[in-house]
Amino acid sequence: MLILNSGGTFNKRYNSLNGELEVPFDNHAIESILESVNKEYSLAGVVYKDSLEMTQDDRSMLANIIRESTETIFIIIHGTDTMHLSAEFFAEVFEDKIIILTGSMVPYEIDKVEASLNLGMALGFSYAIKERGVYICMSGFIEKFDKLEKNRTLGKFELVK
Repeated sequence: MLILNSGGTFNKRYNSLNGELEVPFDNHAIESILESVNKEYSLAGVVYKDSLEMTQDDRSMLANIIRESTETIFIIIHGTDTMHLSAEFFAEVFEDKIIILTGSMVPYEIDKVEASLNLGMALGFSYAIKERGVYICMSGFIEKFDKLEKNRTLGKFELVK
């Protein structure tokens, strides 16, 4: 399994110099969560962006890493605003991989619970899943990417009806 960090709110930290939440160029949030797990995971920081800034080139870069990897299971830490676009792209590109996208509506630095829960659920699910495909793990759900959507009014992911 390979965990790929592409930024998003999950990773954001407060910059006291300019008063803004920023996506830092590191994997601190993920590494902090993984410290509590009794297993070593491969982790690569790839794109450090808010997902609203994510481009098709960024998605292609992630896809190239997945394509060149010998792994078959990938967890991608991703911003929630464009998670569905990346999931749809990966579903078009890969049929032979298990790809789980997860993120957080609140930065790990502000509240550690949601980010930790989502990553923990994605890790656990990666051991149980047998069917290849692209999944989203958010708000207590893990479903194929086209079965969950972000409810921007309520600030959570919900099952598609």
